[in-house]
Amino acid sequence: MKFSSVKISKFILLISAVFLFVACSNDDDSFARLTVNGLVLVGDVSDFNGDIDASFTGNGGSTTRSFLWNNNLSSADYNADITATSEGSFEMVVEDSEGVVVLERVILGGQEPDSIDGVTSSGTSGIWTVTIRLVNFNGDGSFSLSEGD
Repeated sequence: MKFSSVKISKFILLISAVFLFVACSNDDDSFARLTVNGLVLVGDVSDFNGDIDASFTGNGGSTTRSFLWNNNLSSADYNADITATSEGSFEMVVEDSEGVVVLERVILGGQEPDSIDGVTSSGTSGIWTVTIRLVNFNGDGSFSLSEGD
């Protein structure tokens, strides 16, 4: 029985396509998602006022999301906690209205402490930028911010 080069090429192409589909579908299973005040952040979103109440979840995925927050005072109270397996990290970076970093904290999955809280450094009131990074995060958690002083 002879196989033509066209049939062999089609067979190789079919096997390659199946392999690519399976490999890509495994990558699609990982995700990381951030919700702020009930709004799922798909991209960077601005103009949150008042207290920030946020949650996040992940299945091995990574994401970075930033949003603007109106802080009328010169500091902020914060807390965050995670329930995560041994993988991944949660990072919170807060900059005041002049772009000065007033908070930069990381929680690593599977390590203590699994929560942080406190007051940011003093900064300039106005529109602050909050950046949340989830890296290879597997689990869930929450964080909050409120005007300090």
